[in-house]
Amino acid sequence: MEIIRARDYDHMSRQAANILSAQVILHPESVLGLATGSSPIGTYRQLIDWYKKGDVDFRRVRTVNLDEYVGLAADHEQSYAHFMRANFFDHVDIPAGNTHIPDGTNADAEHECARYDAVIRALGGVDLQLLGLGPNGHIGFNEPGDSFTKGTHKVLLAEATIRANKRFFKREEDVPRCAYTMGILDIMQAERVVMVVSGEGKADIVHRAFFGPVTPRVPASILQLHKNFTLVADEAALSKC
Repeated sequence: MEIIRARDYDHMSRQAANILSAQVILHPESVLGLATGSSPIGTYRQLIDWYKKGDVDFRRVRTVNLDEYVGLAADHEQSYAHFMRANFFDHVDIPAGNTHIPDGTNADAEHECARYDAVIRALGGVDLQLLGLGPNGHIGFNEPGDSFTKGTHKVLLAEATIRANKRFFKREEDVPRCAYTMGILDIMQAERVVMVVSGEGKADIVHRAFFGPVTPRVPASILQLHKNFTLVADEAALSKC
């Protein structure tokens, strides 16, 4: 495990963007696993800036997103499909057909999860997976449990996750209770994993995930076993390590 210690959120974002841009420049047809939430937004902004300057292009990149809320259409303003368009895809030259996100409107969970696993396999797996860290240690929407879930699956969101995401909705009851998410096996099979974490509020879970035991009760802890894992975190997030 490599730890890159950043000064603050902006520095963290630039350090992570350095890793992603180098991947794309060296391997233009890379498969990138992408994350949503507030943590990676700065990384996406930096990549957009470098794209506009002509330093990197995404024409041959393929992407797979970690997750999507069950019940939200791709054009819903709080869907992760909408998030990715607003914060990244619409600002660079990646073809829409090269981007892949679970279909939250597919009510047949078994079919949708099998379909998405097939998409990942058809792409040859993920070359570089970008992650954030949930307040309870979840990665994607792989919530704490008794075991590590392997493939794409439908998950009932934990109350801690719902509370953390309610700020994006008008009311807490508007937050979807379920999501489709890539499984732990999908993440662990990525050639490289990069996680961005910022803020004092994440200091406890960073310590538990990366300086404590590997346990499905803290899903991110399994990344201690990944062959090429980089944690990019600011001083505040690392303050208890």
